[in-house]
Amino acid sequence: MIKDSLSNYISELQLLAFFAGYPLIYTLVNFLATKRQERPSFLSNKWVELLPFAYGLIGTLFIGLFLKNISPDFSLKNIMGQFQSPFLEVWAFISVLFWIPAFSKKPVFSLLHSLPFFFLLINHFFTQTTASGRFVIDNDMKMYTISFLLNMAALAFIYALLYCLRYFRFYKNTTAN
Repeated sequence: MIKDSLSNYISELQLLAFFAGYPLIYTLVNFLATKRQERPSFLSNKWVELLPFAYGLIGTLFIGLFLKNISPDFSLKNIMGQFQSPFLEVWAFISVLFWIPAFSKKPVFSLLHSLPFFFLLINHFFTQTTASGRFVIDNDMKMYTISFLLNMAALAFIYALLYCLRYFRFYKNTTAN
């Protein structure tokens, strides 16, 4: 892996933008779901169960970006040239498996899957604090903020989708009677 290349850095920023904010979302949702006395009614344990599906949506969006980047030329040479951080990118592709209910039964697995991306952010932070490039830390923090907002939006989208499906199922059952 070439550490000094700009394309590798951009690839890592893309990974950070999609996956690095998930551990914070996971922690916040679990914290809010376990505070039973002061919990509003909309913060149920259902949010915790939906976390892996939101993570799977983030993985799907990442694959969409990857396919968009290779879309003009689908040759094997071009596809292999897109892999700047092969281990991390293949690891990111695996996140799509969280759409499968067998993988999403334990939400902690999605947290464990996202930790390498969070550690990549930590690695950038510690390696760049000693270097003269403050812009790298600024870029990483922007990507972390974007990742947090993207993961929050994915979780809200999955929850809204589930709510709509339940509403239409209820509406269909009441009109059939």
